Amino acid sequence: MQWKSFLLFVAIADLGLARLHGHQRRHKHNPAHPDLQGPEADLKARDLEVKTVVDLEVVTVTTTITGQPVAEAPAPSSSSSSSTTTTTTTTTVAAAPAEITPAETHEDVISIDLGASIGVSVAAPSLTPSAESTAPTSTPAASTTVSGGSTSWTSTPSSGEFSTSGFGTRTNSSGSGIEYSGNVGSPWGSNIIEVSASTAYQYRYVVQFTGSNTEDWTIVFWNKIGPDGKMDGWYGHSALNLTLGAGETKYVAFDEDSQGGWGAAKGSSLPTDDYGGYSCTWGEFDFGSTINDGWSGWDVSAIQAQAAGQTVQGMKICNHNGETCSTITSGASTVTNAYTQSEASVDGIGGSLNTDSVRLVAIIDYSE
Repeated sequence: MQWKSFLLFVAIADLGLARLHGHQRRHKHNPAHPDLQGPEADLKARDLEVKTVVDLEVVTVTTTITGQPVAEAPAPSSSSSSSTTTTTTTTTVAAAPAEITPAETHEDVISIDLGASIGVSVAAPSLTPSAESTAPTSTPAASTTVSGGSTSWTSTPSSGEFSTSGFGTRTNSSGSGIEYSGNVGSPWGSNIIEVSASTAYQYRYVVQFTGSNTEDWTIVFWNKIGPDGKMDGWYGHSALNLTLGAGETKYVAFDEDSQGGWGAAKGSSLPTDDYGGYSCTWGEFDFGSTINDGWSGWDVSAIQAQAAGQTVQGMKICNHNGETCSTITSGASTVTNAYTQSEASVDGIGGSLNTDSVRLVAIIDYSE
């Protein structure tokens, strides 16, 4: 799903005041659903090709017993000598279920058209010898284990059931077009929570945040629709505040049908413009959008910072395997698939996925 951002100015001649200065977003919708108005998604169906790789390993276990000779026992794979008995057992072991490995392997076995792919390979199984040889079997599993026995945050629960632990009550969607309101959580903002690295995989929509190696940065998250039901979520409101320490990595989970953004800046707070809106570089998101048939989308935007004449911070957001990215470097020296003030009226910028779960990587204070 793609986003479109622009600034809304309302001039009041009698008072000479300007109000409601900020991002508004609308989506180009899937042509298959022309009755749905913006926010709309300009989305194309993807073909999914899945290959499962199963390794069959033969393990030979040799046990040497020293000491006094023992009486021969009928065993097809054992031999005795006057001082040593050696038993050799050869067992054919069925490979463990195929598992999804972290994206760093870049093994493109599952691929999604539009440049988004998930690296998949068969991880070395935990071997348990069986009493007799068996034919290889494979049961697909969604979770991935990494060294130390922990589960990779890019995995999904093997049960197929995603956690909602920590979220508030989901709110009903309402409205249409640019004024569409999805799930903002009850209480407001409880649809966005910080989670640990060890539990992140249990949630459907997760973003990993990394940042500066030298300074602390503040990240503030908001819903597009504010607590009062108006489209003013970025005017001083906060669903979640994080301090991303130097060299730290943090994880944030989002509930279904959540739309909004986050801003990041050096120090303990975000800059604001003359009207109270956050005027730094934004990351914008729409996860599991009901109005867009479950599609998700993201982009990086410098519109607010540039409109306010303030610093453009670097930010990069990619799906976890790095195939689809939206990037702005510090000072907007390089902009790739992202919004600047001059692209405020352009559709089709950013990344989109129509998958059961989404794993994004956000790099704060990004520079090349």
